[in-house]
This record gives sequence, structure tokens and C-alpha cells, in this order.
Amino acid sequence: MKTVEDYVELLRDELALPVTAEDLGRPLDAVAAWDSVHLLTLCTLLERETGRPLSLADVLEAPSLEAVYRLAVAP
Repeated sequence: MKTVEDYVELLRDELALPVTAEDLGRPLDAVAAWDSVHLLTLCTLLERETGRPLSLADVLEAPSLEAVYRLAVAP
């Protein structure tokens, strides 16, 4: 996963979320079909894709999919 477009593709293909890049800034509770299982699955997918662990505490505090993306790609 190298770009935001790759991230959106991951969200659509792996989690079956009907999102676009414009949806990434929405609060998580405003994302169609979003639930806590998606969050845990997304963490696992991002760790697999990036090869790095994510802090679950930080992810739980993330207000949006964009914030989760930033955590995953942060140096």
C-alpha cells in the first residue's frame, strides 16, 4: 500500500466498504456499514500490507479512516 488510492482499494476489496477517497475524512460512525469488526480487520490488513505493527490504542482513538491511514504510513 503506497498511496491513498491503494488504501481505498483495500477498504473496498478486503472489507467490502463502499467508500471513496472523499469518505476518508468522515467520522467513523458516518461511514456506511462501519463497525468495530471492520476496525480490527483493518488493523490486521494494514500490518500485513505495511509490514509494521500498529498501536491498537492509537487506532482506537482515530476519528476517521484518514487518521488510520496516517497512522499506518507514518514514518
